[in-house]
Amino acid sequence: MDFDPWDPAFVADPYPAYRELRERGRVVWCEPTGQWLVPGYADVSALLRDRRLGRTYLHRFGHEEFGRTPPPPEHEPFHVLNANGLLDLEDPAHARVRRLVSRAFTPRTVDRLAPTVRRMARELVAGFVAGGGGDLLTEVAEPLPVAVIAELLGVPESDRGLLRPWSADICGMFELRPDEETAARAVAASVEFSAYLRGLIEERRKDPGEDLISALIAAHDEEGRLSEQEMISTCVLLLNAGHEATVNTTGNGWWALFREPEQLRGLRERPAEKLSTAVDELMRFDTPLQMFERWVLDEVEVGGTVIPRGAEMALLFGSANRDPERFENPDVLDLSRTDNPHLSFGAGIHYCLGAPLARLELAASFGAFLEDGVPPARLVREPRWRDGYVIRGLTELLVEF
Repeated sequence: MDFDPWDPAFVADPYPAYRELRERGRVVWCEPTGQWLVPGYADVSALLRDRRLGRTYLHRFGHEEFGRTPPPPEHEPFHVLNANGLLDLEDPAHARVRRLVSRAFTPRTVDRLAPTVRRMARELVAGFVAGGGGDLLTEVAEPLPVAVIAELLGVPESDRGLLRPWSADICGMFELRPDEETAARAVAASVEFSAYLRGLIEERRKDPGEDLISALIAAHDEEGRLSEQEMISTCVLLLNAGHEATVNTTGNGWWALFREPEQLRGLRERPAEKLSTAVDELMRFDTPLQMFERWVLDEVEVGGTVIPRGAEMALLFGSANRDPERFENPDVLDLSRTDNPHLSFGAGIHYCLGAPLARLELAASFGAFLEDGVPPARLVREPRWRDGYVIRGLTELLVEF
């Protein structure tokens, strides 16, 4: 199978194509995407930490200077929002903003949230079971991380229904070659989301609380270490990243478990023993973030191939996580796997800030289904994959009890 991120069959199962890529070389030119594909674990891990690459090039070069065409002016609201978030900032701006935001994700903060997250997961699963099942994604996987990150930021409960549609529309722009309809939705969501947050920031400025938005306002107003745009972009990124990956890991993970009944049976029999390793193994086995793109700021060499400045490299997380050079029996789902340094959270300065919180949410969500008295869920029908490859997830996951 060829690497074809627009082919539904490839999106449904990209792993055979990844095996072929790894056999072809450490770096492979892909004409359709205009990228150098990097499929091996060691190279992906090293290049995530290599400062000759960057998530953006605009801190060093203009578009034309870098050999790239500027985005259309009508896309500006999306690009301004995206460029000022942690995921696309480079040092020194990245280090400054990350230092401020990381205060919300300390081990103490996550420990304090744990009882609330577990209670919310149990309540969602109890309601889901009482109703006889339905779409596990919309009724359990989505509400939990949205509620947690909204609680952390201080988004009122009445407004939380706005977040997922905005997030989905914005994340459409992270796919390869998004069309104009996708871009228009992302721009509209960027404008609406930004306006909503400006209003919320004004409210918190008048009546601050214990939430992250109030802390960011203090950094902006009192210390001048954060611009308003950085504040807005940071909140949007946390809300988007704070639930997109968790929702898709939950869906992809349950689909993997339904296909591996022996593994699921073992997890049901010993959830306390296996849950922590199971969460990381599910993230490794079918990661929701398949590709992480970086620009070549200064020439690099990979496996004897020189990659020039101005090129784009696509680091294939899904392939790296199945690399037999790093993982024993990589295509086997092994919920007891302990040697598991998967790259689903990234590495280097852009390592996922919310990784401890994501692990807590995933353990709470899967764990709630494994508690005594909760009957086993049965798959109603085989799910379909959403359009889109970079952020890969299911359209729905229908189950019954």
